[in-house]
Amino acid sequence: MKRRELLAAGAATLAAPWVHAQSSAWPSKGPIRLICQYPPGGLVDTVARMMAPHLSSALSQTVVVDNRAGAGGLIGTEFAARQAADGYSLLVSHASVHIYATATRRTMPFDPVNDFTHMGMLVEAPMLLLVRAQSPYQTLAQYVNAAKSKPVRFGTSGIGSANHLYGELLKIEGQASEHDHVPYQGSAPAMQDLLGGQIDSVFDPVTTNVNQLKAGSLRALAVSTPNRMAAFPNIPTFAELGYGSLTGSQWLGLSAPKNLPPPIAQRLTSLIPEILAKPDVMARLEEVQTLPRKTPVVGDDFVKLIQTQISSWSAVAKRAKVEVIA
Repeated sequence: MKRRELLAAGAATLAAPWVHAQSSAWPSKGPIRLICQYPPGGLVDTVARMMAPHLSSALSQTVVVDNRAGAGGLIGTEFAARQAADGYSLLVSHASVHIYATATRRTMPFDPVNDFTHMGMLVEAPMLLLVRAQSPYQTLAQYVNAAKSKPVRFGTSGIGSANHLYGELLKIEGQASEHDHVPYQGSAPAMQDLLGGQIDSVFDPVTTNVNQLKAGSLRALAVSTPNRMAAFPNIPTFAELGYGSLTGSQWLGLSAPKNLPPPIAQRLTSLIPEILAKPDVMARLEEVQTLPRKTPVVGDDFVKLIQTQISSWSAVAKRAKVEVIA
């Protein structure tokens, strides 16, 4: 073999591992799963299906939504935690699992911080205290004062849920000893009983109640946002009414199994503000009043927020003696 041919063969041999590495670099080997721990049609599924095509376009790879519902989001979240940390399994994480379930359950099937790589927050859904239009309670003060002397029943999606803890915290902060919890198997039956007059109120995210608020069948006594919502400027915040501890939200985030390679995590993190700023995404989120923060909460800041919220809501659960044994 001539010297030139030997050199060429040697160069090809040396280049082969590099070429292989390039061809198998993330995300070239197959579709990316975006795991959704709730069934189709809900907020998490809606956000996942909004994110998927934009992630697909940015990464030049198919992104499919994988619904794995059950046990209040625990099944899908645990499934995501057990996948390979290779960038092909992502999770639309949810505060209802990572914060409120963690704060109230005696045991968890995963560590909400250490078993995940948390890239950042996507959107927030504020909580409302809702009464029906015919309710005698026109203000939060009237509502709390009534619950100091007679039973005032608030419905929730279940023991240990976010809306349960919000109701218990209002009971504690307002010294409303007769603020009584009525758990349901989901928010929908609680809302049915509210409209039917069987209970007095429901704590629920704004997302699923926008149309009823606009139609006037429901009245919101307060919202958990730091400032009033632009879409509903007449709804006061809990903070301005003296209940700043009820400021918060049901957030959704983008996460992955722990030990996700830093370059992949950094790439995904950088896409969060880009995608959320797109006009079609923002328009849809504004429809349901579930919006991203003006300053993105990503990376270490997102992890710190999760840790802080777990600590604060665990303290609320302890004070209210709320514990889910599982």
